Amino acid sequence: MLRIALPNKGRLAEEARELFNDAGLEVRARGERSLTASLGGEFEALFVRAQDIPEFVADGAADAGVTGWDLVCESERPLDSRLDLGFGKCRLVVAVRDDSPVQTVDELAAGSRVATVFPRITHAFFKARELAIELVPMSGAAEIAPHLGIADVVVDLTSTGSTLKVNGLREIQTVMISTARLIAAPGAAERNAGKGQALTELSSALESVLRARGQRYLMANVPRAALEQVKGVIPGLNGPTVIDILNGGMYVAVHAVVPAATIYRTVASLKTLGAEGILVTRIERLMP
Repeated sequence: MLRIALPNKGRLAEEARELFNDAGLEVRARGERSLTASLGGEFEALFVRAQDIPEFVADGAADAGVTGWDLVCESERPLDSRLDLGFGKCRLVVAVRDDSPVQTVDELAAGSRVATVFPRITHAFFKARELAIELVPMSGAAEIAPHLGIADVVVDLTSTGSTLKVNGLREIQTVMISTARLIAAPGAAERNAGKGQALTELSSALESVLRARGQRYLMANVPRAALEQVKGVIPGLNGPTVIDILNGGMYVAVHAVVPAATIYRTVASLKTLGAEGILVTRIERLMP
């Protein structure tokens, strides 16, 4: 049984559950407040706070976990990122008040007070630049610190920058970019071959769903004479699949995996080339 620590609430929790469900690992909890749930015969979910997941995985209470990479780095525990899940993307940034004359990190005065909920990352960031600061650890709402006079600078997470702007702050540098990751302890696969195999299969299942999300499966009947132009329109992953149609005459069937973001343009181009019977469907999984 592979135990996987998942966030118990928030946006990360919602997107993690959706991903696992799409991968065929439906979260079957006894109730909304259950601490554990079945994910199928070989997997069990443990629901804990996202910031505690690195500790659970590093200490062996869970074999793998899903949490933000910023939280993994802040924990300073030795953990491997097995898969970048893509969701929960945000930036950890250095910000100052709008009326501050400071434009870059290097312009900060020695001894500047820096408020943050990420003291370890912040300390390492400024130490690497040989900038002496005074850390002001906070448990939340670091963006209010400059207005209360308890800090000159903040290091905080942002997705769009809107919260910083609302609070009269201006970004001057990005410390790191974070996304949700599937994490595991180093050497976990070597220590237990069975769990190592299960972890590899889990990574492959999740990755196949992520790879499919930005793609569509397209099928169309196209004039044989226009086949070369069609190949330029829908190259697919390894080129389109071309199939003779029984009694198709001048038409052949073309199948391809194409980017979802440009599917409207692809369909229009195919129609221009005389394509008929165009069908576009979603893909549940896509293996390389």
